[in-house]
Amino acid sequence: MPRAIWSGAIGFGMVNIPIKVYSATSSKSISFHQLHDKCQTRIKEMRWCPTCDRNVEWQEISKGYEYSKGQYVILDENDFDQLPLPSKNLVDVQAFVDAEQVDPIYFEKTYFIEPDTSAKRPFSLFAEALKGKEKLAIARIAMRSRERLCALRISDGRLLLSTLLWQDEIKLEEAPEIPESKISKQELSMAYSLIDLLSKDFAPEQFEDHYREALQKVINAKIEGEPIEESKPDKKDKRVVNLFDALKASVERIDGRKPNKEVRAPKAKPAKRTTAARAVAKPRTGTLKKGKRRGAA
Repeated sequence: MPRAIWSGAIGFGMVNIPIKVYSATSSKSISFHQLHDKCQTRIKEMRWCPTCDRNVEWQEISKGYEYSKGQYVILDENDFDQLPLPSKNLVDVQAFVDAEQVDPIYFEKTYFIEPDTSAKRPFSLFAEALKGKEKLAIARIAMRSRERLCALRISDGRLLLSTLLWQDEIKLEEAPEIPESKISKQELSMAYSLIDLLSKDFAPEQFEDHYREALQKVINAKIEGEPIEESKPDKKDKRVVNLFDALKASVERIDGRKPNKEVRAPKAKPAKRTTAARAVAKPRTGTLKKGKRRGAA
């Protein structure tokens, strides 16, 4: 069992449920060390004091808040331990909300929860009630030198705690809105068809980190002194096609009706025709409107 990163209790009304919190995720990214390229020695990072002109050890480090230019107030561990926070040792449940009301942008990091031996029954009751009502429990928790908003939720028979970002940490107002554009019914219908063909249950095990795999292959090849396998060029058709034609070809390729090689770049259209008109234009036949015969003098 991994080491608990937090211990306290869930506050469910007047019921306290002692728990321990553990990390539920871990990074699998390949890490690198910084080396001096001349001698391949690992670089050592130092905490240097320019006033004392020497390296400073960790036990000599204190935390200071700069309240004015060059002026600091020092806080030690006792100051942090004595913070007047009810959430210091308590996951204080304050509300229950529908899951769809919490946008995924708020979710930060997820942990799993284990009850103390003496709290199995109230823990199970809380989890069963949460599952039965299909709600998220919104609470506060003081963890790792700061108070966080969090959500307690049921997932695959487990009670999870996910920390949430505060409202003022979300920068949605800076994100550009979806631009207005004239979309034809045919284009939208074809986009719906493409979504329908690609719709399935989410199965995370079907997705792999191809970048990590490729990077590991390069590392292994260099360790063994073998030649690095060259990347294969992308064989997808790079020609720009009409939007409707591209959607239609995508649907046909996935649905297996026509091979991808039948995608063709659109022929030049008269300049006065709009993009939307080009998108819904029907294939030309041998019959042309009067006075518009191609090649007429």
